Amino acid sequence: MPGGTDQTLRPFLWRATNLYSDTEIVSRNHDGMQRYTYSEYEGRTSQLANALDEYGIESGDRVGTFCWNHSRHFETYFAVPSIGAQLHTINPLLPDAHIQYIVDNADDELIFVDQSLASKLAGAVADADDEFDGVDFVVMGHEAADDLEATPYESFIEGHATDYDWPDVDEDQPAGMCYTSGTTGNPKGVEYTQQMLWSHTMASQTPQGIPMADDDVVMPVVPMFHVNAWGMPFTATAGGAKQVFPGPSPEPEDLATLIENEGVTISAGVPTVWLGLMEYCSEHDVDLSTLETVIVGGSAAPKSMVEWFDTQGVEVLHAWGMTEMAPIGSVSHLKSDLATADYDTQVEKRSKQGLVVPGLEFKVIDDDGEEIVWNGQEFGELWIRGPWVTTEYFERPEANEADFEDGWLKTGDVVTVDKDGYIKIVDREKDVIKSGGEWISSVELENAIMAHDGVAEAAVVGVPHERWQERPVAFVVPAEGADRETLVDEINELLADEYPKWWLPDEIEFIKEVPKTATGKFSKKDIREEYADQSLVEGQVPDEAAPDRN
Repeated sequence: MPGGTDQTLRPFLWRATNLYSDTEIVSRNHDGMQRYTYSEYEGRTSQLANALDEYGIESGDRVGTFCWNHSRHFETYFAVPSIGAQLHTINPLLPDAHIQYIVDNADDELIFVDQSLASKLAGAVADADDEFDGVDFVVMGHEAADDLEATPYESFIEGHATDYDWPDVDEDQPAGMCYTSGTTGNPKGVEYTQQMLWSHTMASQTPQGIPMADDDVVMPVVPMFHVNAWGMPFTATAGGAKQVFPGPSPEPEDLATLIENEGVTISAGVPTVWLGLMEYCSEHDVDLSTLETVIVGGSAAPKSMVEWFDTQGVEVLHAWGMTEMAPIGSVSHLKSDLATADYDTQVEKRSKQGLVVPGLEFKVIDDDGEEIVWNGQEFGELWIRGPWVTTEYFERPEANEADFEDGWLKTGDVVTVDKDGYIKIVDREKDVIKSGGEWISSVELENAIMAHDGVAEAAVVGVPHERWQERPVAFVVPAEGADRETLVDEINELLADEYPKWWLPDEIEFIKEVPKTATGKFSKKDIREEYADQSLVEGQVPDEAAPDRN
């Protein structure tokens, strides 16, 4: 066991194993449903640790995973860091060139890969130069992979002892690694030390975080390859909660079934996950009675989503974070003095990114380099620092110079902060629309548009304009059965009730689907690239749509 003063991951599993040995871990695996206890999980992590030793993994080595959310992936979460190695979760939805880059950049020794993702990884390997030289593969399950030379996981751990003499691991030892996605150029690597993950877990367990207790049933839908599923597997283990892993590519029906059958109380995912579940529930008889909390992150949750879950007796907790933060930074809990506020006020607060969690500090810097006033109106870039916020990227000195200053992470998020301290992301710096010298929030327009029943998805981007610099254009996916002939007028009327004329989109384009990033967020970069040559010219925007400077 680690020394008594070290802040490491191992004691979280020790606690779960010794206090909640019979609590279940349930997983929808490639080869069917699996359920076992924390006690049995401890035995399998020991087998994996022994297997890694025999393979030759040493302290400081990096072990990659190319997997969905399931129990075998979860076994790597504690086995790899607890022997002093570093767990590198690889996003399988990235382009092959990015996968090749990050495997080479991280210098992975061994990669665990899912059966359903083996052909994807095999394609990246086949097209590589020397990025995968010396890398071996273990395929999750009992069977070998057709497209990739890999050892089956069960064979890899079979015959190894179910106990392990865990070493003392220093709290400064790198324990995890994740690469950013959706950025220009190559992804940027972020390392998490044992202490960073320990601190993040303890902050999550505070009432102002996303606490998980021994009577909770926790189902992370956010991928385990995306910033450790927002830290939920560690937090749930620390709390002794039952854990449910939804497996490869879960559909809304799969999520609904797991919620009903396993009694899920807490789940988390990006808005598109919950929009899909909402649509499924509208067409099927689904029992959500056990579900207490849905955590939404990655992009803004529309108010309509918050209100719909309220009708089901489910609290939506809006959270914000980044890969660089391991990742939670703020959560939209209501302050106690808002408990008696009217419902609209409460929903408005809960739809924001929320209050910074204990342990972090932030400030918001305007274009002049000054801190903004917390009045809910002034804009600026959010800077943040704290025990689990990285202070550098892995081997990227040019990015370090641009994105960090005096220990502060410059997030690139443009935000307002109201008098109560609630952070509201107005846009990413690259997505905010500047029209006639004034800012327009694409996120606000998107949420307002998606409040219309006839809209399934919406993304708003700035299109170049020769007079006003940029003007907003909305790309809308109509809901099934929506009347397209009237939808544009209805959207414009909806927006005109809430926003000034110069905020309203100059055009509303219907598309089949909003492109998504590798983490399920709307990819405005792809939209901008596709429509880059469709600049608006003077005459297409009426004078009354120009910003009112009076």
